[in-house]
Amino acid sequence: MSLDAVLSRIDTDLDASLDRLLTLLRIPSISTDPAFKAHCAEAADWLVADLQSMGIAAETRPTPGHPMVVGHVDGDGPHLLFYGHYDVQPVDPRALWDRDPFDPQIQDTPRGKVIRGRGAADDKGQLMTFVEACRAWKAVHGQFPCKITFFFEGEEESGSPSLVPFMKENAAELTADFALICDTGLFDSRVPAITTMLRGLLGEELTITAADKDLHSGMYGGAAINPIRVLSRIIAALHDDRGRITVPHFYDGVPEISDDLKAQWSELGFDARHFLGGVDLSEPAGESTFSALEQIWSRPTCDVNGIWGGYTGDGFKTVLPAQASAKISFRLVGDQDPLVIRENFRAMVRSMLPPDCTVEFKAHGASKAGAFDTSDPAFEAARQALSDEWPDAAAFIGCGGSIPIAGHFANMLGVTPMLIGFGKDDDQIHSPNEKYDMESFHKGIRSWARVLSALAQK
Repeated sequence: MSLDAVLSRIDTDLDASLDRLLTLLRIPSISTDPAFKAHCAEAADWLVADLQSMGIAAETRPTPGHPMVVGHVDGDGPHLLFYGHYDVQPVDPRALWDRDPFDPQIQDTPRGKVIRGRGAADDKGQLMTFVEACRAWKAVHGQFPCKITFFFEGEEESGSPSLVPFMKENAAELTADFALICDTGLFDSRVPAITTMLRGLLGEELTITAADKDLHSGMYGGAAINPIRVLSRIIAALHDDRGRITVPHFYDGVPEISDDLKAQWSELGFDARHFLGGVDLSEPAGESTFSALEQIWSRPTCDVNGIWGGYTGDGFKTVLPAQASAKISFRLVGDQDPLVIRENFRAMVRSMLPPDCTVEFKAHGASKAGAFDTSDPAFEAARQALSDEWPDAAAFIGCGGSIPIAGHFANMLGVTPMLIGFGKDDDQIHSPNEKYDMESFHKGIRSWARVLSALAQK
């Protein structure tokens, strides 16, 4: 089927595509606030009606929270599952918005036109790039390029409490050859990218207790153990002088990236000093034998996210606290096992406790990393399709964060996820004045048309 005719249709229909997106953006589908429950249902119903207008068998599916949207079209070739979410973040602080967050507008900026409004980039604009690409295919050819399942969630911004149960109950219906996810971005706001590596996450909170009450430092200082001193020594011992993490067996399951991938990352021209300079820093602080990009994408980390103990109010109080606490997170890669690392970390802490000190731990979640095999020809076909649309060649990249849905597709359904998005670094997602570039929306639709054409032939 002709791709050129589809791309031409996308160009001529862009204004109508924008109107549809703006209509969806006007619905305040804030999933975290019960006051907006009806609006979340409204957004789900709007998407169902839009899919049905293209002849897609779509419906809302109830959950204990906000509804899922599921739609199906039959076709030849591979079965593709497309995931997006229609819920958005709260708008607070409202005073920092330049306009009503749910009165979206097209605005001119020094860098080009943008779509301004809550959800423009995360994730309604991204979701609609795929929907509009499918609409153009249907309009030109009277059918879709292959078998497609549409799967839209309404609780992503509130922790997805209904997602895993729903996927388990409907696993057979949702299983496909590939899961396409449009909730990521361009590299450095210019290079189209397929995210193939996601770090896992382990969270630990520990509280060290010594005396049974806070003590006067003049009466007990020197003789009584200070739990802040104990905690500080433990934290300082978590890294060596080269930035390596010292938890026993921590690096079990950490892979080395291939020379080909290293070369591809090198060609991205990532400037660590520019990256860090944006937040008034200058030197990478991770493992000294790896580049800053490797430290972010392909190496594990250990970070102290919070630490407290004793008197922290105004003025001064000479006290030896009874307790000291910290929150520590680990970003994981490859086959690292978060549960094993948790036990090894806790054992290390216990081994460093002096007499008269005890420790209590509180777990804050544990998820494995995701790494997706790009040896399947479909990945290279999709990368080439993106390269054909954008000025820069597309790249396989990593992501320092975690996107749980990708792991759910891989681990629960056995479906390989392919993460392709068109967001930019300055989209201000989750912040006031969120925007989505017109270029991202327009070329995003065209990109999906090209990707669909490429994958349909596999």
